[in-house]
Amino acid sequence: MVSALVVRGLSKSFGGIQAVKRIDLEIAKGHVHSLIGPNGAGKTTAFNCISGFLRPDSGQVLLDGCDITAWKPHRLVAAGMARTFQVTRIFGELTVLENVALAVRSRSGGNLLMWRSAERFSGARSEALGILETLDLGHRAEVPGDHLSHGDKRVLEIAIALALRPKLLMLDEPTAGMSGGESERVALLISSLTARATVLLVEHDIDIVLGISNAITVIDQGSVMATGSPAEISANSRVQEAYLGTGLESS
Repeated sequence: MVSALVVRGLSKSFGGIQAVKRIDLEIAKGHVHSLIGPNGAGKTTAFNCISGFLRPDSGQVLLDGCDITAWKPHRLVAAGMARTFQVTRIFGELTVLENVALAVRSRSGGNLLMWRSAERFSGARSEALGILETLDLGHRAEVPGDHLSHGDKRVLEIAIALALRPKLLMLDEPTAGMSGGESERVALLISSLTARATVLLVEHDIDIVLGISNAITVIDQGSVMATGSPAEISANSRVQEAYLGTGLESS
């Protein structure tokens, strides 16, 4: 079976600093695969190179067997990749439903400036409502995005990404800034997403990573330190040393 995502020898430097050093990843279809590491390890750089927001210096990225190395983000969306960001990106003045309907409409090439027409378009509206109901956000459909709680805004961003019908969904620190209850809710949500898409997750909450991941890759100083199951990563002495004081062993 072809893997959902394969990364081979990915490297990226900024001046004299090599942020990512020949990273290899292989993500199985229908899995949650987490990318973790200490601050400054190179996770975000690797994430941005994969998702087209940075051009790698070398290496190869394959999505569902297709070489997508250095493709622009809009082209990657069309190929089946969607992502969220550390800082939530929604249209705060639009309703929750309008935000998701926009994404549905944009997938078919609809004009994003015509959001009111898009929202009224029955197919886009129906699909958007279905996604919101699946993510337990349907009851907030008519609420402006800016009126949502932080946790609901993060869920809305995931809903927008799902509206693009991705094969691979890349989530960049989806629980950042959340309370414990909100984090648990989003963790359960992420686990359920594999019915729709493979998930590549960057997350600092080790308890969440160990609880929902099928596989974990640890990056340190720009290189892959270890890849394995949650149990294997928890037992890895090198990983424990890198995470000294973060609570990895207690999870």
